[in-house]
Amino acid sequence: MKYFEVEFTLTPCSQVAQDLLSALAGEAGFETFEETETGLTGYVQQSLLDESALQQTIDGFPLEDTRITYKVREAEDRDWNEQWEQEGFEPIVIRGRWKVENGKRNEESGETLVIHDGRHLPTHLSPLSTHLSIEIDAHLAFGTGTHETTQMICETLLERNMKDKWVLDCGCGTGILGICALKLGAEKCLAYDIDEWSVDNTRHNAVINQVDDRLTPLHGDATLLDAVAERFDVVLANINRNILLQDMERFVRVMAPQATLVLSGFYESDCALLEEKASSLGLMLQETKKNREWRCLKFQTSKR
Repeated sequence: MKYFEVEFTLTPCSQVAQDLLSALAGEAGFETFEETETGLTGYVQQSLLDESALQQTIDGFPLEDTRITYKVREAEDRDWNEQWEQEGFEPIVIRGRWKVENGKRNEESGETLVIHDGRHLPTHLSPLSTHLSIEIDAHLAFGTGTHETTQMICETLLERNMKDKWVLDCGCGTGILGICALKLGAEKCLAYDIDEWSVDNTRHNAVINQVDDRLTPLHGDATLLDAVAERFDVVLANINRNILLQDMERFVRVMAPQATLVLSGFYESDCALLEEKASSLGLMLQETKKNREWRCLKFQTSKR
């Protein structure tokens, strides 16, 4: 899959301007960003770059005193996680605020999830402590657990009774969300991603975590759900706002009665649009989580 690398220069460059640009540029097809001293470097599939939409974003940028210029070049076909693969990452520890036991919430016993790279293991947890462990070996995919959006969805899963649930992981990246659900007791997980590398990485991580017999990764976008006969109890999507708005109707079509939809990958300013779309599809908002500027929304379908 071929990508463009777009170098954005912001004058003046501030954290607020960087955050706004990364959020708004999703409308022009961008998937990931790296912060630089002068702005951002964005990555977008060559077939998805909409320069007209990108220019409209720049022309209508809400910070009037910020000037934005950009240069487009073909991205080197390389492992974007090369540095991560060489250095690894410090373990991520996520604690649920409560644990669901026998259908009831135990306020005093939150589950602990440890996400690690297989090389760096937590030293601050007691060897005798019980916790859920997920090993992630990321190759060309998003989702090591270091990002706030991933952590919020994992926390939401820790707080739900996942036993025997059927799970759909939309835009699976490394497969971390589906793997987390399966380790919490889910029966099956169907995962998909538009990136072939991500599908392969999800399959690889499923084997590492010994859940490959219950996780099926597919290559494609949400249109593949049109041919899916299963109905899912939990649907997970950590994707940018515009893709969520575009695909939410398809998510709802494959959800079982009283199923849960967990969304993240967006900012507080995006919540109203997503909540309005969800309401139009018969979804009820149950919870909002926040971590820095990022948000996570949990919805439920009716008893139809």
